[in-house]
Amino acid sequence: MPKRKAAANHDAALRKHLLELLTGGHAHADFDTAIKNLPPALRGKRPQRAEHSPWEVLEHMRIAQWDILEFSRDAKHQSPDWPGGYWPTTAAPPDAEAWDKSVRAFRRDLKAMCGLVAGRSTDLYARIPHGAGQTILREALLLADHNAYHLGELVLLRRLLGAW
Repeated sequence: MPKRKAAANHDAALRKHLLELLTGGHAHADFDTAIKNLPPALRGKRPQRAEHSPWEVLEHMRIAQWDILEFSRDAKHQSPDWPGGYWPTTAAPPDAEAWDKSVRAFRRDLKAMCGLVAGRSTDLYARIPHGAGQTILREALLLADHNAYHLGELVLLRRLLGAW
């Protein structure tokens, strides 16, 4: 197989694997499974001795994912203050629509990151010009890792709340 064709095949395989990693569902629950049918009354509950509620974890995931996405594609992006800017200020959603709005934003930004990874014009290995050595590959792996960690946390919170 010519080198150029082999490189193209490797690139396509890497993108496919990254997309599968970002969307989850292989070694753990995916996002939709982790949030499915969580009763509204439990979204702001912190189980005994737990540090966070499902709402806090969802919002943290949304904010961190948005930050990683925007850093990846916008040189003018300003990240929130660490760590306070990455967490909601309340244990419960402020109103009934807030949960659904956060879920929609999470899905939208995940889709955008997947689009960035899938785009043939995206050089996964090139340094992000406004970064400090980061690449889109590194940011996609960071996002997948962060999301997987907190999806596991959501599942555990649901188990502790009796809603899994």
